[in-house]
Amino acid sequence: MHTASYSWAVIGAGPAGIAAVGKLIDHGIDPKTIAWIDPEFNVGDFGTKWRNVSSNTKVKLFIKFYEECRSFQYFSSNHDFEITKADPENTCLLALAAEPLQWITHHLKNTVHTIQGKVQQLKLFDRHWDIALKDRQLRAKNVVLATGAEPKSLTFPDVEEISLEVALDPDQLIAACNKDDIVAVFGSSHSAIIMIKTLVEKCNVKKIINYYLEPLRYAVYFDDWILFDDTGLKGNTALWARENIDGKLPTKLERILSSEENIRMTLPLCSKVMYATGFQKRLIPVEGMKSLQYNERNGIIAPGLFGLGIAFPEAKYDRYGTLEYRVGLWKFMEYLNHVMIVWLQYGV
Repeated sequence: MHTASYSWAVIGAGPAGIAAVGKLIDHGIDPKTIAWIDPEFNVGDFGTKWRNVSSNTKVKLFIKFYEECRSFQYFSSNHDFEITKADPENTCLLALAAEPLQWITHHLKNTVHTIQGKVQQLKLFDRHWDIALKDRQLRAKNVVLATGAEPKSLTFPDVEEISLEVALDPDQLIAACNKDDIVAVFGSSHSAIIMIKTLVEKCNVKKIINYYLEPLRYAVYFDDWILFDDTGLKGNTALWARENIDGKLPTKLERILSSEENIRMTLPLCSKVMYATGFQKRLIPVEGMKSLQYNERNGIIAPGLFGLGIAFPEAKYDRYGTLEYRVGLWKFMEYLNHVMIVWLQYGV
């Protein structure tokens, strides 16, 4: 049986996958030699799971992402996207940011070779990457993994868990709680504060216990850089946290340092628990590799195999020496602007 062969395969059609396809075309790769693989082509988790989440990215940076790749042809979209009416200096619901991304996806799908499915395994053979799906196999000289990440979960099986997907959607979270619930929230990130805010303002629960490890961080904007850009709270979430957590704590909210002793004493009081403790990369088995370790400065996993997006973020020191992992649409694009020239030269 003939196995189709491509110069590049991009696995994943979330924002990072979209950026990778766009930049490859902009760098002169023939679109007909690019295979784009995804189960849905609905902008990944960004476009399906997190639509009702408030972003921590300003609207103007989403717009900058859409305009960065010539191949996106965003200027010729002739669409009156809702995000263009939003304040460019403010944040917005991710649903607004996802709408143009879905349009760009449809445009790129008509340009490259698309395969709807889930990759089962990668194998390096004869200076190509063999890519196995459930119903077919293909080959590519180079592969970009933009596979996204899954929320991490802690192991407290005696307390009912509310998934992050439900917890970050106000309507679903309201439906998941009742007036007798004592709800535990682990974390103090952007996601955790959104969850706590919804619980305080919209959910009729008895009590909220927030387990945290360190004080809140807030992003601070300077002329040409942002302090705590990747770890600090931003936008309306930051405003709420300043007033209600570092200000006057709401009556039914208690914050507890997340130590083993404190958890042992107080978690049994809780009827439900939510975790905002980070993400772990979705793994695609690669023959001969135990784990997908990557170079945090250039995304190289192996010759001809590269990682991009929330699963493979760029590590970068700010000007005060703090190491942060850069996650966000514009950050993925900015990263590609630096590393694509390396990727084009580092094949098998």
